[in-house]
Amino acid sequence: MKRITHWIAGQAWTGEAERRGDVYDPATGRVTGQVDFAGVAEVDEAVSAASGAFDAWRHTSLAKRSSTLFAFRELVNARRDELASIIVSEHGKVHSDALGEIARGLEVVEFACGIPHLLKGGFTEQASTGMDVFSIRQPLGPVAIISPFNFPAMVPMWYFPIAIASGNTVVVKPSEKDPSAAAFLAELWKEAGLPDGVFNIVHGDKVAVDRLLQHPDVKAISFVGSTPIARYVYENGTKHGKRVQALGGAKNHMLVLPDADLGLAADAAVSAGFGSAGERCMAISVLVAVDPVGDELVAKIKDRMATLKVGPGCNGDSAMGPLVTGGHRDKVTSYLDAGLADGAELAVDGREHVIASHDADGQETADGFWLGPTLFDHVKPGMSVYDDEIFGPVLSVVRVTSYEEGLQLINGNPYGNGTAIFTNDGGAARRFQNEVEVGMVGINVPIPVPVAYYSFGGWKDSLFGDTHAYGAEGVHFFTRGKVVTQRWKDPSHGGIDLGFPKNE
Repeated sequence: MKRITHWIAGQAWTGEAERRGDVYDPATGRVTGQVDFAGVAEVDEAVSAASGAFDAWRHTSLAKRSSTLFAFRELVNARRDELASIIVSEHGKVHSDALGEIARGLEVVEFACGIPHLLKGGFTEQASTGMDVFSIRQPLGPVAIISPFNFPAMVPMWYFPIAIASGNTVVVKPSEKDPSAAAFLAELWKEAGLPDGVFNIVHGDKVAVDRLLQHPDVKAISFVGSTPIARYVYENGTKHGKRVQALGGAKNHMLVLPDADLGLAADAAVSAGFGSAGERCMAISVLVAVDPVGDELVAKIKDRMATLKVGPGCNGDSAMGPLVTGGHRDKVTSYLDAGLADGAELAVDGREHVIASHDADGQETADGFWLGPTLFDHVKPGMSVYDDEIFGPVLSVVRVTSYEEGLQLINGNPYGNGTAIFTNDGGAARRFQNEVEVGMVGINVPIPVPVAYYSFGGWKDSLFGDTHAYGAEGVHFFTRGKVVTQRWKDPSHGGIDLGFPKNE
């Protein structure tokens, strides 16, 4: 059976773990490996490796750091199919979705390759007589990244390329549900020439997380996960003097106005609601239909849902795969009975959806963690299917009578991660982008994940801390500013050098 273990100081950990966790193939329900769980000693070993590597790495030239990032980018791109297959085997998403995840992560790697430009400071000559003032940004030290199961490659890649390019060293704590993607990336970093200790991995659960939050040498924490855990990470990390960015949960609404192209809106709702089996913080989980279009829109969505092929992610024709674990599947399924009990209409019951019986290798899927796409209609606030972040393939339709009522509904929700409006009215769209209290807004775009040179993050209970992921805000999070004021009495003179100037 495959063993997944920690990566410390440039190599796989060789110790004996006191605790381990099972890793499953979600499509078949079979245990395919075991992952070592870190205790305090293993976390301390990883942080020590990161601390030991920091001084040399922070003094490595920007040119050298950038070239290492370029080499890593080329390796990930060349082996993206292999990485995607690893994600499929442990997360369950379909192969094309896994490739998309890797592509979005690579965008951040490519952004970080421009670190010589991103770390340029400001300069003011002759601020006072004979005096110049300039600003610089310097790395923090060892930083920790605690990432979720739903994007085992992309979410860590939101953070570690910028952290490493800026001169920090990193300890990643991936989800114990699908840990192999991070281990694969560690090997690519090694091949790219990254010095030992700059990139480290510890696997595990709350024990590892708590030690990272408490360790005095960890200078910053980046986290993505549910809102209760994001709040916990933020409160405990800051209590121990760390810089923290903790991205929490979501309940993303898509507002459809009567003038919208309903075919386009239905396509978008199905794609955004059921892609990756709804296990993404930018999924559309609530469709807000401004009547009189509700009935027609629901009918179009149902027609499209019926054509979705649900099966193992390794099958080339599958559109949606299983959920990540049996426990999570059971939790999501429990909302179907809860929604009915609360008075919502179960327009499409995902438990009745046809599931492919075998994967590409002929393995039976009867024991896989399956739930087909599910649609609730006539949902209202106060119902658990509306209030809770379900994190599965469950789309709820809420009927409203006006734009104003829909906007009030969205702004009244405690989450503020992403939202979208579908309309052909430019004035209404412009008004919505101005009035909606959500961090990321799509206009006729259902999943408005920003490109890498902007930043990702929500408002309200979807973000703890004031700094978003990647982009310019990511660079600022992983560096701290310093302002230098200088005066020299006499100009200095250097020797003569007729050689061509080089970046060294």
